[in-house]
Amino acid sequence: MSTRRRIRRAKPYVMPEVLSKRDGFTLIEVLVVIGIIAILAAIVLVAVNPARQFKLARDSQRTSNVNALLNAVHQNMAEHRGTLVCEGVVRDIPATATEVKSTSPSGGPGDIAQCLVPDYLSSLPFDPSMAGAHFTDITDYSTGYELWRDSSGRITASSTGELSPSISVTR
Repeated sequence: MSTRRRIRRAKPYVMPEVLSKRDGFTLIEVLVVIGIIAILAAIVLVAVNPARQFKLARDSQRTSNVNALLNAVHQNMAEHRGTLVCEGVVRDIPATATEVKSTSPSGGPGDIAQCLVPDYLSSLPFDPSMAGAHFTDITDYSTGYELWRDSSGRITASSTGELSPSISVTR
């Protein structure tokens, strides 16, 4: 009797189903998520409109600045019985809109820093985006704001806004 051996063929190894699945995202899934995020970001940027928000912030700063300027003028006048006094000299507030800025020689109609700084303001406020607006000291400044007294004696401080045509405060 011949002993013939039967050779068994090995069955191919089959991975268990749990191990054959791979964790992670496909490229398509990642691209879809990136697309959705981009669309949402664009919608938010359009809704928020940062350029308009910056203009609103600068207009709010201008409103605050003209209020501070007018308050300082009124404090000076309250201490001097209704007149604006600069270093002991009575100054007239112009009847027409005049920019508050230094003049040479000092004492021009809009040159009032020496009347207000440092007693009523630590420094003169100036327009946040106007070219050339600055305050270095009481002899070198340009605020970008205007000041005048109307015929009824009320004083107005004003500025040109970016979103609103004019920002003014009258007292």
